Amino acid sequence: MKVFIVHAHHEPRSFNGALTRTAVEHLRSQGHEIVVSDLYAMGWDPVSDRRNFTTVSDPAYLKQQQEELHATEHDGFAPEVQAEMDKLRWCDALVFQFPLWWFGLPAILKGWVDRVFAMGVAYGQGRIYENGVFAGKKALLSLTTGGPAESYAEEGGQYGGLSTLLYPINHGVFEFTGMTALPPFVVYGPVRLTPEERTAELARYCRALDGLVARELQAMNS
Repeated sequence: MKVFIVHAHHEPRSFNGALTRTAVEHLRSQGHEIVVSDLYAMGWDPVSDRRNFTTVSDPAYLKQQQEELHATEHDGFAPEVQAEMDKLRWCDALVFQFPLWWFGLPAILKGWVDRVFAMGVAYGQGRIYENGVFAGKKALLSLTTGGPAESYAEEGGQYGGLSTLLYPINHGVFEFTGMTALPPFVVYGPVRLTPEERTAELARYCRALDGLVARELQAMNS
């Protein structure tokens, strides 16, 4: 199985860092292929504009989707964007690893989506949802929060239900492009956990990844 992890945390020693390292070690030990894009380490530029392209459709007016389609047809994406697109096409499963910031993706990860999920590459010409370009791929959100689990309860949570907060990503990015969005893996308030509890959460993540692999293999063999 081919897994692509997009990692978005600026501190390598963070619990997000530990989750990504655990995923890489665990999956590789089972013979799976893993590629990681560590966005901060890469110095990823989240700004989406003409720097995405080496081609130009309309020099007088930047219409993003028009330029994306033109670049798709004329091999005109900037090398750093094309490299991420190639990883996205390559994988069987996509994992976003990030801390929940302001109830959403960190800017660097949102900017990665804006630049890489281009029209003509990830969607277009009616290829969305059930007919999406990436049908057959799985996608998993693995994230940490600052608040405790009860703050994100579906009913009565102070911050609102986590499924509602993650809906724009799961439904608006993953499912929109044809992927199957899996239930998220969430570690609530890792800063408050003891070393033993952190170890237990990493073990729980390994079990979740085993489930991801099992579902993918089952789909491939069906």
